[in-house]
Amino acid sequence: MDLNYFLLATSIVALAEIGDKTQLLSLMLAAKYKTHHWAIVGGIFVATILNHALAAFLGNVISTWISPQAMQWILGGGFIALGLWLLIPDKLDGDENTPPTQNAWKVFTITTSLFFIAEMGDKTQVATVALGARYDDLMAVVMGTTVGMMLANAPAVWLGKKFTRALPIKWVHSIAAIIFIAIGVGTLLLDY
Repeated sequence: MDLNYFLLATSIVALAEIGDKTQLLSLMLAAKYKTHHWAIVGGIFVATILNHALAAFLGNVISTWISPQAMQWILGGGFIALGLWLLIPDKLDGDENTPPTQNAWKVFTITTSLFFIAEMGDKTQVATVALGARYDDLMAVVMGTTVGMMLANAPAVWLGKKFTRALPIKWVHSIAAIIFIAIGVGTLLLDY
């Protein structure tokens, strides 16, 4: 594994991920599942490995199958749908005293699924496609981009616990929904 490619991929993705929607998703999951931070971090790791491996290996092929205009509508609609979904209250919304799930496997599965979907079309996924196309050591690229994601998101899960105790989950969902909807609208309005 080429250490230079690994370090380049790590630094590019770690910087690109700061303030990104998937980092916001990490915070939201940490607020909702306050006692399952290891399951959340594990889900982020698995989702990132899977997503970035697909991006590095198949990104160029997929982009030739789908027109940029169709991809724009798919991504824009998906972000808006996720934002609207966040506005639908679940069992923890409105009742902060409800104990979080005791099933770490369920939290892991939810995190893996949501994070994998949220990473689709994201700037870090696009960076992974570009790095995979540019450098022939795909293992270094995938491992580097994954480490970059973990450097940005694991602290969000652990440190988010400190201020999410005082912040109502409804607020976290509302803020996240607004950001996801704005990203979706911005994607639809972007001139491809």
